[in-house]
Amino acid sequence: MNLNLIFIYSFIFLLITVTMVKLYLSWRNIRHVRENINQVPPEFQDVVGHSDHLKAGKYTIAKSKLAIFSLLFSTFLTVMWLFLGGLQYLTEFSKSLGLTSIVEGVVLILIFSFLQSCLTLPISIYSTFKIEEDFGFNKMTPKLYVIDLIKGTLISLVIGVPLLFGILWTFESLGTYWWAYTWAFMVIFQIVMVWAYPKFISPLFNKFSPLDDQNLSYEIDKLCERSELEFNDYFVMDASKRSSHGNAYFTGFGKNKRIVFFDTLMNSLNHSEIIAVLAHELGHFKKKHIQKMILTSFLTLLIGFYILGLLSQSEFFYSTFDLERSNAIALLLFMLVAPYYTFVATPFSSWLSRKHEFEADEFAANKASAKNLIDALLKMYRDNSSTLTPDPLYSKFYFSHPPAKERVAFLKSFLDKSPASKS
Repeated sequence: MNLNLIFIYSFIFLLITVTMVKLYLSWRNIRHVRENINQVPPEFQDVVGHSDHLKAGKYTIAKSKLAIFSLLFSTFLTVMWLFLGGLQYLTEFSKSLGLTSIVEGVVLILIFSFLQSCLTLPISIYSTFKIEEDFGFNKMTPKLYVIDLIKGTLISLVIGVPLLFGILWTFESLGTYWWAYTWAFMVIFQIVMVWAYPKFISPLFNKFSPLDDQNLSYEIDKLCERSELEFNDYFVMDASKRSSHGNAYFTGFGKNKRIVFFDTLMNSLNHSEIIAVLAHELGHFKKKHIQKMILTSFLTLLIGFYILGLLSQSEFFYSTFDLERSNAIALLLFMLVAPYYTFVATPFSSWLSRKHEFEADEFAANKASAKNLIDALLKMYRDNSSTLTPDPLYSKFYFSHPPAKERVAFLKSFLDKSPASKS
């Protein structure tokens, strides 16, 4: 059996298998949520009302149904690009422009990305203005949506076009080991972006105001002292102009590292609960989770570029889909097929993320208060309509955060162990 047949048969098998596994997991989750939609779990009955639980279930089901449609549509697009001549047509069009090979490759990838974005845009619009609107979360106007879309497109072009030129230039000019040079270039680029994003790109979409609550600032200083951390950049983001969902996150590094609170979160939690949430975020910093994730992504990127370097030199990689050999086509083909070969790593990645969340929760329980973090989480589950009853298999496969039942049970184990947790 030749390499063309091995490649095409393995890809078709994975295309079908991955799609069916995703559909099965989504179906399980919808069924499990629906079966438990009328009964609040006993451990949450004192803090979560029936109406909130019912809303969370309906919201989860609505999002899951849209995710199923999105999955099927995405699979169709993959088939269209690879088996129905989509990439062939784009290649012929870009070649007809009479451009140099690098410029031609950049144009080809830009056209592909533009068409892909346009084809999936209705799903994003439906999610924002139908599902989020129906459940009372959407605060975005059509005007703001269009402005965000234009800003995002322009930023992608400003950053993406030079990046594509750099990648395709190394591909064409630096010989057999182009992939190693490209990896080094991408590592530098990602480090710069992690540093620059919170200060230069995020403010183009949201307003970030320094935390100005003096009492809360004092409590934060005490938390940092207990945590043996020096951390002064805390910002409140005007998330409420787009959504009523609440959250907090850690971003950046060096002098640009910061903790960001959604204003919606600040409005729903009291000071003690905010401190507990902040302690969780500081736990990620203290445990070096961000650094570990960045290093993992660099290693994954290196492996990916190495494999691409091998495939790009193999004629079967192109001829399997009746495509002419080119650097841009190699990149596009790899982008389209790689997710199906790496899907098996999804549950491991999710498990590792949940492990980090447990570690950050333990840090928060010891440095702040397990009870306050539980109270904060329950409010966040309620306000964000996060289901309390996800399917166990679905959550183990996909969830980056532990399900509510596991997370609260874990935090309760610290209630009688840590003096800080009793405060």
